[in-house]
Amino acid sequence: MKIRLIFLCLLGLGASLIAACGSSAPPATPTPSGDPVAGQTKFMSTCSACHGPNAKGIPGLGKDLTTSTFAKGLADSELVAFVIKGRDASEPLNTTGVAMPPKGGNPALTEKDLGDIVAYLRTLEK
Repeated sequence: MKIRLIFLCLLGLGASLIAACGSSAPPATPTPSGDPVAGQTKFMSTCSACHGPNAKGIPGLGKDLTTSTFAKGLADSELVAFVIKGRDASEPLNTTGVAMPPKGGNPALTEKDLGDIVAYLRTLEK
């Protein structure tokens, strides 16, 4: 009886492991964690000065964020971290020659605010 119980437990464990490893369901697509409606308001009050009110960029100031492969290539958390740090004009990937100040020059923006802005930008990407 004891051997049969051990066998059934091992059989159940093995079946569970096979089911977990052999799952063919596609991974869930992450949803933006921010509020795009709140993000639009925050974008307009800070980021639009260089990136334009439609996020298509202002020549010589800010890049078009609707088609930016750089922004699209970053996870939301990575893009928030980038905006927190900003980009110096001397950095090789800065093609405008104009510095992007940390938090877009608005130190009052919180990490949540930036997450909202990123959620808004994700709605504009082409």
